[in-house]
Amino acid sequence: MHYTHLGRSGVKVSRLCLGTMNFGPQTSEPDSFALMDRALELGINFFDTANVYGWKLGEGWTEQILGRWFAQGGGRRDKVVLATKVYGRMGEWPNQSRLSAVHIKRACEESLRRLRTDWIDVYQMHHVDRETPWEEIWQAMEQLVREGKVVYVGSSNFAGWHVAQAQEAARGRHFMGLVSEQSLYNLNERMVELEVIPACEAYGIGLIPWSPLGRGLLAGVLRSDGTGRRADADLQQEVSKSRPKLEAYEALCAQIGESPANVALAWLLHQRAVTSPIIGPRTMEQLEGAMGALSLSLSNSTLTQLDELFPGPGGSAPESYAW
Repeated sequence: MHYTHLGRSGVKVSRLCLGTMNFGPQTSEPDSFALMDRALELGINFFDTANVYGWKLGEGWTEQILGRWFAQGGGRRDKVVLATKVYGRMGEWPNQSRLSAVHIKRACEESLRRLRTDWIDVYQMHHVDRETPWEEIWQAMEQLVREGKVVYVGSSNFAGWHVAQAQEAARGRHFMGLVSEQSLYNLNERMVELEVIPACEAYGIGLIPWSPLGRGLLAGVLRSDGTGRRADADLQQEVSKSRPKLEAYEALCAQIGESPANVALAWLLHQRAVTSPIIGPRTMEQLEGAMGALSLSLSNSTLTQLDELFPGPGGSAPESYAW
């Protein structure tokens, strides 16, 4: 396993991050435990979750599964750089969502209880909250850091402007601010290259791509047997729309002798701003398979061909759209 710093911070995380969104709804608790144990054996020390995962309002089902796994001991908690999130709705009352200081405090306490831990390594804002001022958000986060309940703060789904807003507000308070941004980023969805990535690079913020396989589109979807993700109606519609491009992509992967999933992950690992793509395995086979991306070096010719197939926005703004 290779490790890298999370943004400009001193903490080191594995080049692949274990996403846990499937734990509970798609993957049973015993199987989730086995996946986490194997992830540690493989050297993955970066785990990502969220208080809303499990999708049962207010229950934090997935966090509870992680908490019971940590409770088994064996140094599990100390080995893991644990990231969770705050913002999503955790109840029916007005202050049980978003980023008010009231909700941040309560949500953190509840996540700590479910996760059976004394601290969260990376506490991420799951979305920007345009209704709460930055001084309130940062005051709440600073308090959690002072209390030792949170070590670092991250964001997710922020625009480049939001990253800049957050960091400038933090700078004015002499607070470290964000160390990571978790964004939708893969070969087929490259909008963040316009402004999010330049903002992250300017502020020393690590980029953690979610959906690195494009919700299955880049995982060899044309070769699937028609079950699982391949049978999803939205995915089928996307496949129908993008079939010529996908046929060329899968042919290129076959030509270089690599699985489409590993090529998609390796492409992300070749991007300078990327810290750790989030893999969300439902099975042990998927976890084991993703490891191949770590040793896959894509040639300049292959990278050029991938850019031709999935051109993205053309680079960073404004050069990508202005003279």
